[in-house]
Amino acid sequence: MSPQPTLSSTDIPQLSANADVNAWVVRTAELTKPDRVVWCDGSQEEFDRLTDEMVESGTLIRLNEEKRPGSFLGRSDAGDVARVESRTFICSEREEDAGPTNNWRAPAEMRAELERLFDGSMRGRTMYVVPFAMGPLGGAITQYGIEITDSPYVVASMALMTRSGQAALDHITPGSEWVPALHSVGYPLVDADGTSRPDVAWPHNEEKYITHFPETREIISFGSGYGGNALLGKKCFALRIASVMARDEGWMAEHMLLIQVTNPEGRTFTITGAFPSATGKTNLAMLQPRLPGWKVETLGDDIVWLRKGADGRLNAINPEFGFFGVAPGTGYDTNPVAMTTIERNTIFTNVALTDDGDVWWEGMTDEAPAHLIDWQGEDWTPDSGRPAAHPNARFTVRAEQCPTLSPDWNAPDGVPVDAILFGGRRATNVPLVFQSKNWEHGCFLGATLASEQTAAAEGPVGKLRRDPFAMQPFAGYHMADYWGHWLDIGADLGDAAPAIFQVNWFRKDADGKFLWPGFGENVRAVKWVTDRLAGKVPAVETPIGNLPRLGDIDLEGLDGFTADDLVPLFEVSDLSWLAELDVTREYFEEIGPKVPDALVAQLDEVGTSLKENLKENAEV
Repeated sequence: MSPQPTLSSTDIPQLSANADVNAWVVRTAELTKPDRVVWCDGSQEEFDRLTDEMVESGTLIRLNEEKRPGSFLGRSDAGDVARVESRTFICSEREEDAGPTNNWRAPAEMRAELERLFDGSMRGRTMYVVPFAMGPLGGAITQYGIEITDSPYVVASMALMTRSGQAALDHITPGSEWVPALHSVGYPLVDADGTSRPDVAWPHNEEKYITHFPETREIISFGSGYGGNALLGKKCFALRIASVMARDEGWMAEHMLLIQVTNPEGRTFTITGAFPSATGKTNLAMLQPRLPGWKVETLGDDIVWLRKGADGRLNAINPEFGFFGVAPGTGYDTNPVAMTTIERNTIFTNVALTDDGDVWWEGMTDEAPAHLIDWQGEDWTPDSGRPAAHPNARFTVRAEQCPTLSPDWNAPDGVPVDAILFGGRRATNVPLVFQSKNWEHGCFLGATLASEQTAAAEGPVGKLRRDPFAMQPFAGYHMADYWGHWLDIGADLGDAAPAIFQVNWFRKDADGKFLWPGFGENVRAVKWVTDRLAGKVPAVETPIGNLPRLGDIDLEGLDGFTADDLVPLFEVSDLSWLAELDVTREYFEEIGPKVPDALVAQLDEVGTSLKENLKENAEV
């Protein structure tokens, strides 16, 4: 067969006012050798055209227009269903800057390997150029990027997740800063000689690379079509690269939700929360409070950028434009706001297909349908003995469809933050809610945050894993330096710093039953947080932090739950906590000598207080 034609530089559209952008597009096309190059304008017409093409090719399934209008189902390769942390690299110039929690490769070595893989990788495909903004266009905290990809699924998803297209490109003016993000799903569909390769197998894990170059603010991803590995504006830009930018420029990029809580008196509080993936973050972001007169409004469910405002307070934005939520476990009983949000115009990935053209996943309804097509395209019944949807199945939808969306969600300069929550999935030790003693102690709580392993990342589900600030998989530099950056931010903010709290909805009794009903009842813990912010209630000082008086947790209307049931939720065992501190000290030693002295001092202070408690109780 005749050789595959190669685009010349004159055939490649150059549509940016920024010459550096145009040059990068040309270089990438010459390397990857696509059939054509398309600059994406972000229009609805473009989205409709792409989804029509993907339906025709079998990449997407159009769902029942009556039951799920404007929505689609996609299925990824069975080996490409989650973040691949083992193949995610921070390619800083110095290995020590990546730190012990990141995989590191020398930049020159990684670039050579990637250039080999990307050479001709887009043959037989279209190369899409996707300009995008992270944050409101023109906002004080907003950053811009351009993703090049050969995946129309990525283009459509980026249209839902970011402010993509011409409007973003207009802000990437000559001389302005922008983040280049290059992605390819893998091997070409056509060989150099023009031979079709329709049966090319998906790359194995060792052939996947999700790489970040902090000094040059670049992202390069090869061999994965999964959301966090392919939608490069998300974790790759908004956390790993942005965290480095934030360190250098004096702001913060965090794995957080963002909500506004209004009490019956009409006072509104803005609260962020750092929670590891799949531990109730989206549920809290879309909370429907089960206390009369309380309102919770959503600004974001996953990523927050924070910068000191003119008034000296910490302002926050959600840099994303949509939600990329975990479907399993989401239902009208657990998260009715999310279910309403995804009633239309949603891309679902790796969920099950019903016989009438709708979607289903575990936790969506109490009973499963009698028959489904599972996430791998196979027939499924309740007796199949396997999940119908992948545990990390997702929905992608624009935030504007959320019925609880705050009017401030698109505020160009963000909203001032009153409180920061840290939360994980802990069966023991950690109380339902408590407040840090001060900013430094709050940083200690963040640095020692741990949660049970979930399906959102590789590894055995259920194993306790350290996830400081819910950022261990996402910090783009040394974790100890990241902790130090938090301490520096607090010192700069002074008395204007937000208050810090820790919450835990997942404490269990000796029989393994959850002690707290959770979901909409979590507003009762949030109410105590706001009462503390308003100066309405005192706190009980303990070695681990300031706990509520049990009578200050509002149990009105919580049937079958009494003040006695609160006791085990707030039990602080000195011996158990001392044992945990021993493990924490070992963890600090693993992080290394760069752990800030202030956090080691907090560890010592908490341990000393616990030992004094034990001594006093023994004497009594």
